[in-house]
Amino acid sequence: MSTRRSRRGRDAAFAAAVAAGLTAYNNLAGRQRWHERWYPAVNVAATGTLLAAAAASGLTADDLGGRRDRLAAGVRAGGPAALALAAGWLILAAVPAARPVLGDRRIAGLTGRGVAYQAVVRIPAGTVLWEEAAFRGVLQASLRRVLPGPAAIAVTSAVFGLWHVRPTVDALRINQLAPGGRAAAGPVAAAVAATAVAGLLLSGLRERSGSLAAPMLLHLTANSGAVLAAWAVQNGAAGRRTSAGPLKIFNGGGYQSR
Repeated sequence: MSTRRSRRGRDAAFAAAVAAGLTAYNNLAGRQRWHERWYPAVNVAATGTLLAAAAASGLTADDLGGRRDRLAAGVRAGGPAALALAAGWLILAAVPAARPVLGDRRIAGLTGRGVAYQAVVRIPAGTVLWEEAAFRGVLQASLRRVLPGPAAIAVTSAVFGLWHVRPTVDALRINQLAPGGRAAAGPVAAAVAATAVAGLLLSGLRERSGSLAAPMLLHLTANSGAVLAAWAVQNGAAGRRTSAGPLKIFNGGGYQSR
């Protein structure tokens, strides 16, 4: 009995450490120049480190959503949602009245090569791989050892929302949507809530499919699709240049600050 209680205590401590570490990582380390400069490499290294710690704590590939035989199930679960979202980006870019939603000054000035780097390297490796492994992989699995499934998903999603505080503040500043202080509190709170809800959807896909492939597909389409659609609109491929719009408040992960 004491051994079981001790094990549960260690599992709870590991889950709490992961939750606290993730919240601090993006909101503190993310402010550093070295992190911005080496974003994909640093986050890939962080992914490997966290997965190694998870394995040392007793979590398996099955717990983490990394089983190869569940990959096809993950693609089937995430594919339709990703395709629907991709269609949504195309519609936003094609409909003139909707194009202001895609306005984002972080995209302004990017060359074709620059946007390709964002959409194909920086976001997939530095954002999607890292965040899905960290949240829907390690954090969700570690919480499931000490909490019921719905509670584990709720806590994972709440931490995912808090993860986006600093990127939202940066996006508001770059797009000149709030001067800071109290004026930024409302938009930041809205972004935290919105990303927490998105986290619930991503966690649900992970649970239903048993694979991280499902949330990864949707997450990749959300972030890279936003960059590609915004760049196409702002550079005339889908229409005239737009001013800053509301979308960038909720899509902070992965963009390179300019």
